[in-house]
Amino acid sequence: MNIRKRFRTHPEMHTGALNDILFILLLFFLIVSTLANPNVIKVSNPKAKADTKAKQTVVISVNKDQQLFIGAEPIAFENLETKLKEYLSKETEKPTVVINGDSTSHLGTSIKIMQVIKKLGATPVMAVDQN
Repeated sequence: MNIRKRFRTHPEMHTGALNDILFILLLFFLIVSTLANPNVIKVSNPKAKADTKAKQTVVISVNKDQQLFIGAEPIAFENLETKLKEYLSKETEKPTVVINGDSTSHLGTSIKIMQVIKKLGATPVMAVDQN
């Protein structure tokens, strides 16, 4: 007496559409993550004829209140040299430090920062917006 069914059905779920949606979401997040700018300090850069392009090792921002930031971390001018040494010691090539200076900030602050950067053996680059 054979009570078992001869033909058992295996429930299946078609995941072709789900794979397409996941692939599109993956592409979306990859594209958005490359467009995200890690600099969160709001600075209006001065205008120039040509844009500066350089491999950014460290980004220093100076806002309109003369406050310094390395990346998004606020820092006092007295501690700038020691913090920069930490960042620049990790580099194998000649490092480049980009200065994002607000157009209303004092030029003297940017020059003092450039002097510290040159003293450490790095190349200072001032970030500007194109006209």
